[in-house]
Amino acid sequence: MKTAPRAQDVADLAQVSQSAVSRTFTPGASVSESTRNKVLAAAQRLGYRPNALARSLITRQSRIVALVMSYLENQFYPLVIEKLSQKLQKQGYHVLMFIADIDEGADGVLADILQYQVEGIVMASTMLSPTLAKSCSDVGVPVVQFNRISDLGGLTRYATSSVTSDNAAGGRLAAELLVARGYKRIAFLAGLEDSSTSLERERGFKEALSELGTSVSYRDTGHYSFDGAKDAARRLFGHADRPDAVFVANDHMAIAVMDVLRQEFCLRVPEEVGVIGFDDVPQAAWGAYQLTTVYQRVEPMVDATVELLLEQMRGEVRAREIVVPCMLVERKTVRPAA
Repeated sequence: MKTAPRAQDVADLAQVSQSAVSRTFTPGASVSESTRNKVLAAAQRLGYRPNALARSLITRQSRIVALVMSYLENQFYPLVIEKLSQKLQKQGYHVLMFIADIDEGADGVLADILQYQVEGIVMASTMLSPTLAKSCSDVGVPVVQFNRISDLGGLTRYATSSVTSDNAAGGRLAAELLVARGYKRIAFLAGLEDSSTSLERERGFKEALSELGTSVSYRDTGHYSFDGAKDAARRLFGHADRPDAVFVANDHMAIAVMDVLRQEFCLRVPEEVGVIGFDDVPQAAWGAYQLTTVYQRVEPMVDATVELLLEQMRGEVRAREIVVPCMLVERKTVRPAA
């Protein structure tokens, strides 16, 4: 059996030290351009590939960031995974993904996460519990929450950083547009009752409606699922005194609502019912939907998440919250201006 080339073999061929070979294949390490070129040429000629696991044992750095999610049904999160992985890879880190149970959150996979000696954790579409926050704090693993803020019951010493859209402002934008376009019987379809994103969107929505002299006439919960949103739409619109507009906590559910309105109740959108979503996933722009929605800016949210995580892994900053502005994208599910 042919033995794999070693770092020393590369060093001998390139006529450099073995430490120079190690630095060449270590992200961020200092090595001259001429030495790097000689090492890479020798490695290519020998077919040498560095052993990341062996290097992690020596350096005690895994270069792994855990990404914890509860579900991938929402089309917003595949975009987040793609952008986040690309950004971290450019910094020499790799993403190891864990799927947590939607009911118990990340606590159920905590032991698995920590046994991989991850250097940081990003939590998206799942809740951070006080138990998990304490465990990560005790072992010195920083946590950044993406699009979530968790109530840790006053345990401020375990506070973690977070990056969110300005969800309340997005709710206000939706309310102002529906009122301006003449809708009167306005509904809100929540995501999860304990989700900070849904709660903030609803808060901004209700506050703006109140300031404009009206209120939410109907409310239901879709549990951030396609089928759950369909069931909620049937409850909201299955009677004579139905809403004439609905603000939905995300696009994934808004698309499900539109399917029910058109296919089961034969209602015209936007003439009889106005619909606004939140996220601006790619499917929202499809010709069959042309959904008016609040745009969450994935790129700056991911940039801020990576920046916070890297800073905290270097021990440079304390936990903080970053709020990224959002904007309304008007398409064809709300009546045009008079």
